[in-house]
Amino acid sequence: MLELRRTHRDEIVAQAEREYPHECCGLLVGRLEADGRKAVVEVFPVSNAREEGARHNRSLITPDEYLRGERHARARRLDVVGNYHSHPDHPAAPSRFDLEHAWPTWSYVIVSVREGKAEEVRSWELAADRSRFEEEEIARGETP
Repeated sequence: MLELRRTHRDEIVAQAEREYPHECCGLLVGRLEADGRKAVVEVFPVSNAREEGARHNRSLITPDEYLRGERHARARRLDVVGNYHSHPDHPAAPSRFDLEHAWPTWSYVIVSVREGKAEEVRSWELAADRSRFEEEEIARGETP
């Protein structure tokens, strides 16, 4: 289960709409709780480093950007617990590309954006055998 505050969901949606028709991307910073829940404390937007022609259907977080996010999290005694990205004019479901680049235990939030307006926000987790994604419940996290 992913705990995501309404403010964080709104930030992700706003970024996805702002960057349409390109994919947006960012990191989910928070805590992995003892019961397996991932509690998001903040979102960490990053630039989509894909070349211009591919940003409409692919996102890329460079190692430097990931390291910057990891350092940001560690400075706050938190961890990177997942990432998010948008799917312009496509469903909020993982693609084959997403599956091939997924990490175990992370949450993958995907926002479907059609004609510049976010339609749905869903979260996914990689199955233990790495063969597919399983949809993950998004619970509204507590207000700070």
